[in-house]
Amino acid sequence: MTVPRLGLPARPDRAARAPSRDWPLQRRRLVFAGGALLALAGALTASLMLGSNLISPLAVITRLADPAADVDAVVWGSRVPRTVLGLMVGFALGAAGAVMQGQTRNPLADPGIFGVSAGASLAVVLGVRLLGATSMLATLWCALVGAVVATVVVFLVAALGRGLSSPVPLAIAGTAVSTLFAAVTSFLVLTDQATLAAYRIWVVGSLSGRTLNGFGLAAACAVLGLVFAAANARSLNSLALGADMARGLGENLIGSRVIGLAAITLMTAGAVAVAGPIGFVGLTAPHLARVGVGSDHRWLIPMAGLAGAFVLLACDVIGRLLGGNGEVPVGVVLSVVGGVAFVLVVRRVRMAAL
Repeated sequence: MTVPRLGLPARPDRAARAPSRDWPLQRRRLVFAGGALLALAGALTASLMLGSNLISPLAVITRLADPAADVDAVVWGSRVPRTVLGLMVGFALGAAGAVMQGQTRNPLADPGIFGVSAGASLAVVLGVRLLGATSMLATLWCALVGAVVATVVVFLVAALGRGLSSPVPLAIAGTAVSTLFAAVTSFLVLTDQATLAAYRIWVVGSLSGRTLNGFGLAAACAVLGLVFAAANARSLNSLALGADMARGLGENLIGSRVIGLAAITLMTAGAVAVAGPIGFVGLTAPHLARVGVGSDHRWLIPMAGLAGAFVLLACDVIGRLLGGNGEVPVGVVLSVVGGVAFVLVVRRVRMAAL
């Protein structure tokens, strides 16, 4: 028989206390997830309905059910492809931003820091200049290869300093490589008018005029990157406590950096390849998700993906409505919205530091 210790109150079992203690947070997460799904459903509906030609919900449903009824090819020829692409691109960039901010422990970090977008841009320019690659599928392949090569270069440059356990060498190497690639890209486009014309269409970042050619390849990269991100979630929670604490908890810091870098590269490469370099989604989406689910990356990564998909589709719809008979590219709309969001994030971080 177990004799209780005198003078000490009986301590309840932690496992018994955990559900009641964690229930408010779990309920908030579930409510936020439900709200995010509803908001995304609204954005998807608006993306299919709104544009230069307003289509009623009944007409959209009719044309989706019977592609032959889409006589003007507005729904199946334009809005379905750009909605599917916006969903994939926004989710990939949002999730990549959450991993990026977790890896660097920097709330202002963006997936472009590791040189992925700059590498894709340079590869597209080289493809147009040297190979005459102007089709969507050829551009997609060039962007994917360039993004992966840029990441490998960043990793090798950072490895020279033997400091992969820290995010600082990777960030510095990414900034240096991005600057170098951007300079080479500028030189190439300014010395050839044909290359400039092709690059100008791609670099603005848009869902307009895109098709689903090559979508399977880009989506496969994004899904594989999401798998790596899910595998990296536990390590990111440990890294949030600091490198020394994470090492004390048994985390392999170099392995965590490599997995996180692979996740960021694959998700960003898949997104950039089909839509061009779109900024600010990876910066703003994790902050929107963090308000609802907290800093646990097991929740933060998928919720940041949902937030990124909503933000991108909503901004794409806004760009269509602002353009009248034409449209404003989603990259331009995001630059305005993202600029305001960036200022708000900076103010929030500054207030937290005071």
